[in-house]
Amino acid sequence: MLCADELTVGYAGLGNMGLPGAMHLHRAGAKLMVWNRSEEPALGAVALGMSRAPSLKDLALHASGGIICLNLSNTEAVESVVFGLEGLAQYCAPETLFIDFGTTSVPSTQSFAQKVCWVDAPVSGGQVGAQAATLSIMAGGHDQHFQRALRVLQIVGKRVTHLGPPGSGQVAKLANQLIVAQTIDAVAQAIRLAELAGVDPKLLREALLGGFAESRILQLHGDRMIRRDFQPGGRSELQLKDVRLICELAQDVGLESETLQHCQRQWERLVHELGHGNLDHSCLFKLYE
Repeated sequence: MLCADELTVGYAGLGNMGLPGAMHLHRAGAKLMVWNRSEEPALGAVALGMSRAPSLKDLALHASGGIICLNLSNTEAVESVVFGLEGLAQYCAPETLFIDFGTTSVPSTQSFAQKVCWVDAPVSGGQVGAQAATLSIMAGGHDQHFQRALRVLQIVGKRVTHLGPPGSGQVAKLANQLIVAQTIDAVAQAIRLAELAGVDPKLLREALLGGFAESRILQLHGDRMIRRDFQPGGRSELQLKDVRLICELAQDVGLESETLQHCQRQWERLVHELGHGNLDHSCLFKLYE
């Protein structure tokens, strides 16, 4: 692992993706302090040897002039934590660099980058990739800010791509999520189709793996669908949040897509009509049972 001995880092957000990222930085030797809105994840970080900030102000003062990583659930949370009342930005020196690992609205990201030093660095690879530090990271930001962020990005991920100015990383992540959301739907339909036709879905999956239809979603989520194991990794409510952002971006840039509109209706139905927002997003399969 790369050494981070001289890096001063604050880390806000210790969920399924954030805690592993903070742990990698801690093990690499960064001067790290962490913060989380709820108590239990913060106590878990302390148990792993990390230093906990009792407030956002304390986190900001620790990392002022250095780097603050954000791994928060949505755009509103990012805006509140950084720019809200008692938010991080008001206590940080102007040169403090913010790295946003979450999936955040493109227009909001571009606005944030006009106020502070900002790199949008959403990731792909899920909780497994976060724990193994093998995430693919899609970065947007001015070149000098990306270069400052690079050592942190290389510690928590494996493949880092700088796509362009602020917001570019979020565009790439939304493209990723468009493929993910619609592929989950396709795999769910394929498995249910086989079941209804009397074909063993386990054998179907084995037959498809290695062929042109192979994907990580077929490999991992296909197995979950067959076993009906929907314990949350990536929650359905977060997938819906991302699909809404995709549709927002598509409207802004003039992309018309009936399949994308249908995709949003499917996820809205799963989360709001069936109430499965806290289950893993592979539970879209439930629409076809």
